[in-house]
Amino acid sequence: MSPLSHDRYCDEITHQVGLLRAVVTSGADLSVTVPTCPDWSLQRLVRHTGGALRWAESMVRTRAREAVADDKVPLGEGPENAADLDAWLAETGEALVATLREAGPDAAVWSWAGIPTSGFWARRMAHELTIHRADAALAAGLPYEVAADIAVDAIDEWLQIVEFVQRAMPHDGARELRGPGRSIHLHATDATAELHAEWVVELTEDVIVWRRGHEKASVALRGPLTSVMLAFYRRLPLDHPELEVLGERELLEFWLERTTFG
Repeated sequence: MSPLSHDRYCDEITHQVGLLRAVVTSGADLSVTVPTCPDWSLQRLVRHTGGALRWAESMVRTRAREAVADDKVPLGEGPENAADLDAWLAETGEALVATLREAGPDAAVWSWAGIPTSGFWARRMAHELTIHRADAALAAGLPYEVAADIAVDAIDEWLQIVEFVQRAMPHDGARELRGPGRSIHLHATDATAELHAEWVVELTEDVIVWRRGHEKASVALRGPLTSVMLAFYRRLPLDHPELEVLGERELLEFWLERTTFG
């Protein structure tokens, strides 16, 4: 359950920015609605993602002690046409990675998840890109792949975020989620043994408890690693042909509805 190295996240940010740029320059209709983010067009999604990267870059570069105000780094205000948007993304990715590499993983930087380091932002932005590129690929009708170590870490990070939110920002939805005798098992059927790509999530009375492992649970979600990751982030429906749900499907649906905090 240890995060990947800082350099690995920086490398992945560069890689994911390149793949997102490829969507922008693919000839896809940038005005098309993003199925997984129906309030956004593809152009708006890309501008949001680039804005988030610029915001994180500003946070790390200035060693911010509190959140940078939105009016300092406006989100979603990048260029509109494909050529300018592509160049803007390239510049954004290069600036972020340069700043993260200069900072290293341990520089003190404010974060909202109880991990006040530059390393938190390297990891968070790598997965911000990983998931939003899936949104973009789905909108453009393009194939989507992601490295296995990144997919595994994306699930780890999401579980850690859910755990943090339930500890630090409890609300009615989180309380409804918890209860004795409830558990979820995620099982990537195509992953190597070295990846340990299985998770058990126990929904206890106080806060979720999760670990890697193969154990019987109230409900299991099985399928290829990328599909399991996307379903867990609500980017694929549970009835997708690559996925199999065994046991109390309603519990898994309940979890997915209650863990969309952002």
